[in-house]
Amino acid sequence: MDADLNLAPYAMDVSQTRGRRYPEPPHPYRNDYARDRDRVVHSRAFRRLEAKTQVFTTRYSDHFRNRLTHTLEVAQIARTVAGALGLNTDLVEALALVHDIGHPPFGHAGERQLDRRMREHGDRFNHNLHALYIVEQFEQRYLDFPGLNLTFEVREGIIKHSRDYSEAEFPELSEYLLDQHPPLEAQLIDLVDEIAYNTADLDDGFEARLLQLDDLVSTVPIFGRAYSDVDRLHPNGRKKLKFNEALKRVLDTLATDLIEHTRSEVARAGVTTVEDVRRHARRLASFSSEVAAQDMALKSFLSMRLYENPVITEDRERSVAALDELFLFYLQYPERMPVAYAEKTHREPRHRVVCEYIAGMTDHFLLEQHRIQIGRQAKPAN
Repeated sequence: MDADLNLAPYAMDVSQTRGRRYPEPPHPYRNDYARDRDRVVHSRAFRRLEAKTQVFTTRYSDHFRNRLTHTLEVAQIARTVAGALGLNTDLVEALALVHDIGHPPFGHAGERQLDRRMREHGDRFNHNLHALYIVEQFEQRYLDFPGLNLTFEVREGIIKHSRDYSEAEFPELSEYLLDQHPPLEAQLIDLVDEIAYNTADLDDGFEARLLQLDDLVSTVPIFGRAYSDVDRLHPNGRKKLKFNEALKRVLDTLATDLIEHTRSEVARAGVTTVEDVRRHARRLASFSSEVAAQDMALKSFLSMRLYENPVITEDRERSVAALDELFLFYLQYPERMPVAYAEKTHREPRHRVVCEYIAGMTDHFLLEQHRIQIGRQAKPAN
């Protein structure tokens, strides 16, 4: 397809893609990044995000965000930010939709526990690297190639959107230009992800009555100022609606600052091409120091008042304990996994196959398998 004349000069033009691992003819009316977006949406791993924890498990309530609804919110904010910066919105949307596809059950707590078990075997678990494995190998939908055969820039963004990797430590990733930063489209994702989950977690925590409005107003400056402005304009408004309006203003403040500060950083750096972005001394997508400090205060508040709330931690600990027990069970009895996984343990390290199987589970499925497998193991013989 022809170059997009509406893109900024430092945006990733799809006509300059490094392409797919397995060449395919172009689509008549969808560019390669739009096709990648659609392939992600139609994948099984994407659908399973609906039943994976964001903060609240469904044992607490099914009214709150799950990993899929969070992902959709990230994609919505990401397109807005990217559009304002003149970046490639198709690439950004594809990256936003795929960014959490490698998460195991029970969020980051589940990820940490899998990583602990893998390190006992000299290995590791990282949800971004697992996402790369999913799109490269695990998803099987096409006759001509394994995986989803996504473009280089989407695969690169999957692993590099939130951190850099050393080629010495990760030689298997050497093809992904580890000595360079990813394009701005990928650099945005981690920051937009932060905007989405900080504001959404405030919303869910307040709705769950685990966060108190007075505490939030007095402790979190970015929210306190927004709520004071709303309260001054609508003194007789319903508390919940004033909360909603203040939260909307917080999101707008964060997104606007990300747009404006990234734009100023790009101008200050004098970058005019994607290669300039890649080779710059540091990542250019960022908040201003003032808003970054306010964002950090918000994250600290959520950590202390929500994520470490006994209602959340007790549910999380029970869930992660079930994950851990199931991991150890399958490690001892690999034949109790589905046939394909059981057979795979004859060709690959057993711990890695068990990790792969568990990481792909939804919360519901893991708890059910724990009940069936561990419960049957513990049940006394007649």
